Amino acid sequence: MASNWTGAIRRYALRRLPPEKLLPETQPVYMASWIYVFGVLTVSALVVVLVSGGVLALMGPAWWHTSSVGRYVNSVHLWSVELFMAVMVIHLWGKFFMAAWRGRRALTWATGAVTFLVSIGTAFTGYLVQQNFDSQWISGQAKDALNAVGIGAWFNVLDFGQMLMWHIVLLPLAIGLLTAWHVLLVRMRGIVPPIGVTAPEVER
Repeated sequence: MASNWTGAIRRYALRRLPPEKLLPETQPVYMASWIYVFGVLTVSALVVVLVSGGVLALMGPAWWHTSSVGRYVNSVHLWSVELFMAVMVIHLWGKFFMAAWRGRRALTWATGAVTFLVSIGTAFTGYLVQQNFDSQWISGQAKDALNAVGIGAWFNVLDFGQMLMWHIVLLPLAIGLLTAWHVLLVRMRGIVPPIGVTAPEVER
């Protein structure tokens, strides 16, 4: 039987992403170093951010301001964001000093760096949609800065609906896609070894 397009896609996917790379059973010994922990910590914190943020988006501002459960979920969301940004910065700097773009990993490094930049925008819009005095003050200060650089007409920080859509739809979607791409690239290219290690070490 002649090959069809679905078979061609399957064979291409298996060549590029074989199961033993996607779900390896062993890892190189240098993975025991603490610096390699911050990547998975970043992804773990992101999962908590997305789940708690989804609950807040469904329930609305009145719930997270007046309900004790709502305030708790809002706090979980806030502190998971704080943890996410902190461990991502450590992960980013750790890989920078390890020259993680070595061995055809430049795109892996780039997707991680771009994810960090998008995360800053997501955190910024999150502060704007708190619906409290902090968000009012932040949006008032940011308005002048964005108007000064000429983008205030398209990115109106005083428009709650626009900022909410950026925060709960567009930017999280971008972070999710970039994170998935980044993890796939890590699986395809492998974990970057320490500087000076040119061959895979004995696996544990």
